[in-house]
Amino acid sequence: MQYTSKASSSSKNDATLKIKDSEIDFGTTPESADNLPNPAELFLGSFAACILKNVERFSVLMNFEYTSAEITVKATRLEKPPRMDEIHYELKIHSQDNSLNLNLLQKNIEKFGTIFNTVKISCTISGAIKQISE
Repeated sequence: MQYTSKASSSSKNDATLKIKDSEIDFGTTPESADNLPNPAELFLGSFAACILKNVERFSVLMNFEYTSAEITVKATRLEKPPRMDEIHYELKIHSQDNSLNLNLLQKNIEKFGTIFNTVKISCTISGAIKQISE
């Protein structure tokens, strides 16, 4: 598989990331720090998207039903050299399904996630999955 994205910016302005039919504005200037995602936040968003994509994928393979899923990802950034050091995620799956095996789901997410596996080579990842019955 091959993936492509394009991004552009102009001096003293913010930037735009173009992927397929989507555009995502992101901040590159101090003026946008409070209202646009920065590259580190986009990186964490990609990590979160990988996990949510795999929730959907494994809901079919593991035969469980869910109404929604939400994830919070937090990271610690080191200064020298600048990099992510620790990432922690909390995934909440809203489901009434008694057959949902959270341990197996987490194992599958952590074994088969493309972004997850790429990131775990360079930093520590920890996480928890909770089922929320409504």
